[in-house]
Amino acid sequence: MTTTQPLQDFAAYIASLPRVLAGAGALFRDAGGRVLLVEPNYREGWALPGGTIESDEGESPREGARRETAEEIGLDRELGALLAVDWVKGPGRPPLVAYLYDGGVLDEEELGSIRLQESELLSWRLVPRGELTGHLPGSLGRRVLAALDVLADGSGTAELENGYRVG
Repeated sequence: MTTTQPLQDFAAYIASLPRVLAGAGALFRDAGGRVLLVEPNYREGWALPGGTIESDEGESPREGARRETAEEIGLDRELGALLAVDWVKGPGRPPLVAYLYDGGVLDEEELGSIRLQESELLSWRLVPRGELTGHLPGSLGRRVLAALDVLADGSGTAELENGYRVG
């Protein structure tokens, strides 16, 4: 056996493992508690600032959320607590692990400095809690509501499956 054989065996083992997608986002609010949503140009509906974690490059979920936020809305801010982790099953794709961090409360100046990544986003808006699930259907809407609950009651990170609390 050559010295490269164990490395090749390990690479084959890694390639054989199940795949999981990973994404991270930030939950920004205004002083009135409305949530900042963005409108992607590549699919229907609304989303939070965030996206895919560049895990092949060693990026952590927190780093990914900050990078994506800076790219998408032009705000490069230190993110707060991890509010929710959601295991989301989906048809035709591997499961997704979604991390949601506290982006904090944006003041009028910060809201005015938002600059959208035109290659991916059409617009942004502030949405009150009661209207969130109309803009963010399914697991994403439930994830955001769970994160808002964590902020309100200080219960710590919410563990979710498809947007529903577990454990």
